[in-house]
Amino acid sequence: MLTATQVKQCALSLGADAVGIGNIERWAGAPIQQDPRQIMPRARSVIAMAFRVMRGSLRGIEEGTFFSNYSAMGYGGLTYLYMPLTVINLAKALEDDGFEAIPYGHQSDWRAIGQTGDLKKNYSFPVKPGRACPDVMVNQRIAAYLCGLGEIGWSKMFLTPQFGPRQRLGIVITEAALEPDPIYAGPPLCNRCMACVRDCPAGAIPRDRGVKATLAGHDVEWADVNMERCDICFRGAVPMAEGEQAEEYCDPMFGKKVKRAPWSPFYKKPKNLYNTGQAICGARGCTRACLTSLEARGVLSNKFHSPFRPDGKCPWRNVEPPAEQPKSEPPATHKEAD
Repeated sequence: MLTATQVKQCALSLGADAVGIGNIERWAGAPIQQDPRQIMPRARSVIAMAFRVMRGSLRGIEEGTFFSNYSAMGYGGLTYLYMPLTVINLAKALEDDGFEAIPYGHQSDWRAIGQTGDLKKNYSFPVKPGRACPDVMVNQRIAAYLCGLGEIGWSKMFLTPQFGPRQRLGIVITEAALEPDPIYAGPPLCNRCMACVRDCPAGAIPRDRGVKATLAGHDVEWADVNMERCDICFRGAVPMAEGEQAEEYCDPMFGKKVKRAPWSPFYKKPKNLYNTGQAICGARGCTRACLTSLEARGVLSNKFHSPFRPDGKCPWRNVEPPAEQPKSEPPATHKEAD
């Protein structure tokens, strides 16, 4: 039988940047729609993995010149290409050892709950009493916490001691009984500096309103994030006021027409990359401001020769379209040298 050490070594060799294991008992009291035991009743362990978002994938948005790389390489590409290969092959190793394993990956696009955790209206129903509505959506950040990878910051972003908020998360659920890792008890990562609150373009992260939960006997709290604001802001949009006449930036969201936000340099929302990648706000508060604060405190193990923000300030914030459309340089200036 594979040991916990061997499983973690396998996950790292397959491409995960950090890995932890939690025993299924830590999910006692989980909401039925987020309980991994609803997916695998005989589950004994959950394996959580962190896949780093390259700091360089944030650079183009930070400078305001190359937005697509974060959505492609730091978001969609990780979620839909890189991470699935790792979780599938780790699940293969477990099943080769005789233990059923679900390569859950990052998310369920068919989940029955919405952004706020409420069931979607007229979406799905249980196949029999006592079962959740399909699809169950295991909370990845809580899973990572219960597997000992780090902590949940005030922004609700998951923070690891290696990368801070700079990772995507994936899990494997298995019948194998593996030795669990302890809940993270290292140096505090989130010190409630509120950089995320100050820098969130949408003001979606409140300073003084939180959500409290008890996870495996540990009391944790994060901000009661306004997910509607976050979702609209993420795409570079803001809702129109009632009766407002403005050019629509993208399709209506949450039943509201939306217009270009001042933090989007695009006249219209660019197309999605890998299904969900459309991060125009570039996680300015929850990731970039948080990363700047964590690096300044020196608490992350993934070190760089230069800080993410040399002067600690975001180089640009809000923009308005110019009076005249910018003109392209003559094609000859772009020709490759012979």
